[in-house]
Amino acid sequence: MASSDRSIDLEPEGPAGRGATRDTDREDPADGGTLGTRLTRRAGSSLGAWRSDGAARWLFIWPAVLVILCLSIFPLAASLTLAFSRLVFQRGRVDIDFVGFTNFEILLFGTERSHLIGIVRTPTPLGWAILAVGAVLTAWLFFRSVRSGRVRRLGLLLRLAGGLLFVGLLWLVVGTLAAEGGRPGALIVTFIYVFAGIAIQYVLGLGLALLAVQPLWGRRFFRIVFLLPLTITPIGVGYMLRMMTDTSKGPIEPVWAALGLSQFTWVNDPWLARLVILIGDAWQWTPFVFIVLLAALEGLDQEVREAALVDGASRFRSFIHITLPAVLPVTTTIILIRLIEGFKIVDMPNILTGGGPGTATQSLSLQAYLDWNKGNFGRSAAIAYLLLIVVTIVATAYVSLIRRPVARETT
Repeated sequence: MASSDRSIDLEPEGPAGRGATRDTDREDPADGGTLGTRLTRRAGSSLGAWRSDGAARWLFIWPAVLVILCLSIFPLAASLTLAFSRLVFQRGRVDIDFVGFTNFEILLFGTERSHLIGIVRTPTPLGWAILAVGAVLTAWLFFRSVRSGRVRRLGLLLRLAGGLLFVGLLWLVVGTLAAEGGRPGALIVTFIYVFAGIAIQYVLGLGLALLAVQPLWGRRFFRIVFLLPLTITPIGVGYMLRMMTDTSKGPIEPVWAALGLSQFTWVNDPWLARLVILIGDAWQWTPFVFIVLLAALEGLDQEVREAALVDGASRFRSFIHITLPAVLPVTTTIILIRLIEGFKIVDMPNILTGGGPGTATQSLSLQAYLDWNKGNFGRSAAIAYLLLIVVTIVATAYVSLIRRPVARETT
């Protein structure tokens, strides 16, 4: 029976059997088909709809997106509300008074101006020279864009605004750092941490990456050693550096005593304190730059470099014209990431100096953190939004400046 070609008919014989038409198979004039076929088609279409990409998007993607948006938008809206308000805790309630731009006015033009921006004085001759060079370079770049004819009017206006903003920031820098009686505020100190830190980290990371790709003995071991600082938490790095730089006690106190620095306190000098913070930040984040540049150098075509050396090019010219252009796209990404992260530095100055001596080592993030601890929630939120504006402007200017050179090198 199992091998028979005749199918087994399980339909009952009789009036309701094979020859009869069931109620679900009756012709429906309105549909032009049987009712059973219509029900089957409707069930199939419903199941297909639930299996479609749209159903998957609604079932799996959108709930996660909504949760992420809520977690992102609520703090943003809450902090924006605080930036324009004054938060006062009362017994059994919290009063939120809308004060408009008062918090920003206090920071930029009021009692906190010297804390945020610094004390600006007339620059020294060296400061005037730096300002003149920056202004001339900005004007030359702007007129070069005008003469090229490839930039639209909106782009020219944006470049003009960016140039004026750069000259204004340069005036603040030279008026606080290169002036008698000037003192930098949290904004200028943050710029020092960002740009000096990026320069140190990139130079050290590129040098270590170039060493790690050389056919040297033990290079795999040193690749692992170079990555160790990246595995330590910033708090651990800060406390370790604080212990090592203590000239009165610690593991290297005999070294300080041999150098005659046992009675020296580096935290009392503003520039030495900033230097120590830069050293700690560079020690922690140089491995990140190193590992990314190492991956870029490993993917570099060595035949091109070897051909250039065979043709008589020096190693320096080979590095300038072959290696650097090859790692330029990766370099721009690394610098952008470290640029954004550098503006948020808070752990190193908080652990090493607490912002001192005075406010000499306070960054914008640390100032916002300290104001929050003191209960100045509105002013802390205003500093956070000023930091957001500064980061957005600097990152946008950086991307617009390097976009064309990177595109030209990659093509």
